[in-house]
Amino acid sequence: LVGHGQSPSSSTTGAIKQEKQYQAHQGFGDHYGGVTSAHTYFYADEAKCDQHMETFLRCIDASSDSSEDGFSAIKLTALARPQFLVRFSEVLVKWRRFFHQMAAEQGQAEQAVLDTKLEVEKLQEALANLGIASKAESQQWFTGSTVDLLDWNSLFDSRTKLSRPLLIPNRMTGQLEPLLSRFSEEEELQMNRVLQRMDVLAKRAMEKGVRLMVDAEQSYFQPAISHLTVQTQRRFNRSQPIIYNTYQCYLKEAYNNVTVDMELSRREGWHFGTKLVRGAYMEQERERAAQMGYKDPINPTYEKTNEMYHRCLDYVLEEITLSRKASVMVASHNEDTVKFTLRRMMELGIHPSDKKVCFGQLLGMCDQITFPLGE
Repeated sequence: LVGHGQSPSSSTTGAIKQEKQYQAHQGFGDHYGGVTSAHTYFYADEAKCDQHMETFLRCIDASSDSSEDGFSAIKLTALARPQFLVRFSEVLVKWRRFFHQMAAEQGQAEQAVLDTKLEVEKLQEALANLGIASKAESQQWFTGSTVDLLDWNSLFDSRTKLSRPLLIPNRMTGQLEPLLSRFSEEEELQMNRVLQRMDVLAKRAMEKGVRLMVDAEQSYFQPAISHLTVQTQRRFNRSQPIIYNTYQCYLKEAYNNVTVDMELSRREGWHFGTKLVRGAYMEQERERAAQMGYKDPINPTYEKTNEMYHRCLDYVLEEITLSRKASVMVASHNEDTVKFTLRRMMELGIHPSDKKVCFGQLLGMCDQITFPLGE
């Protein structure tokens, strides 16, 4: 952590550069550019978001009428102002980076994400030294002797009201500033509106027996999209997987994202529903990273993305055999991935009749895979 009057370290400078990823950029206001395989939405106003919600409700009804155990997909950029999603993503990422910065201070920089545990005593000392919270205050926040990322995130969830802002150091100035300083009253209203729209859609999906997949989108929206989806899963996936979160395996952070969210579902006892994709925004993501000067979030090669996909998939399949509280849609046109999934299902004793694994391809794009799977 940068103290008063200190120059930023190289790691701090790198983190600051990476935060550019979650800042609005006029040149990429049109997020159609460089996207050929995914539908995108322009924000008009809140009334238009309500119209999109009504369209999604009709899609859920149509899915229910046409098949048992149907699916319907939604996009959060159709239900919320994109600038709000970018700003909220920036806040979430800053909060997580603050955790990892303190972990590095405690000598845990190279630990796997779920193995990283802050010692509470040292954490309380650091928070007191930084002027964020006295020991007496922070003793109310932590119950155990260590804090992992999920504990840290729950602290954020319980304190995101604007009246009680969390303070973190600004890396460049060393000054404390409210984490939610970028949030206006209107943006807090937007947060409530998008959660209300998701609630309406989730309730209809539950009534109709339809599984609702929340699509993944550009990486600078994704932390907010994933966070809002997980909040909805916590409410509606208590007895079965109604809400499915989508993970893009071309992202370098994909495995960390899957493992953290699944561990939360284990601790809280809800069903982990996931759709795994490779990703639809690579060209645009790389152009934006180059122009804005932050690290490319995409895996460097096709082979690395394949490895990531199979690693994430295997993790979910193993959870299915252990707890039966996970379900996955393998959304892939890749023949090797489909064969890998079928082989691992046989090895792990997962049968199609269990309805824990399903496959998705775009209509007509890969019939040589779709038809044999259907049979």
